[in-house]
Amino acid sequence: MRRTDKEISDRRRIDEVIRGSLVCRVAIAKDNAPYVVPMSFGYDGAAIYLHTAPDGKKIEHFQTNPQVCFEFERNVELRHDPQTACKWNFNFESVIGYGTISELVEPAQKERALNEIMRQYSGKTWPFESASVAKVRVWKIAIASMSGKQSQPQKAGVS
Repeated sequence: MRRTDKEISDRRRIDEVIRGSLVCRVAIAKDNAPYVVPMSFGYDGAAIYLHTAPDGKKIEHFQTNPQVCFEFERNVELRHDPQTACKWNFNFESVIGYGTISELVEPAQKERALNEIMRQYSGKTWPFESASVAKVRVWKIAIASMSGKQSQPQKAGVS
């Protein structure tokens, strides 16, 4: 990372950023054409879980090239300067990582992953009907690497 002063290196802080995010953006590629899609997600500290409809563009990408990049962000706020355009900036915390995506097909694995997603947004575990689990496709990103970055508000009097 070029700006080590903005790096988040503590894994607990990286986990906090992920758990405090509402959306996981997943970057995928097929036939040398990139594609980014925002998705709801679950996270257990080792993997990211996603769900999709049975068919679609992103599934074609997942199956053609399982290498993905993912991004999370939180606490995003525009900082502006009424006098100087080049002093406009953002406060933020973000995590970018890489991994390999694979489909979960066993009903028990799918239900566990769906509950990771539900815990992300509701904080609790839910019962699922077998028919509902069977209709949805569930995916796991095995995380290979990730790093965090932050830009915090400047203190008064500091430019």
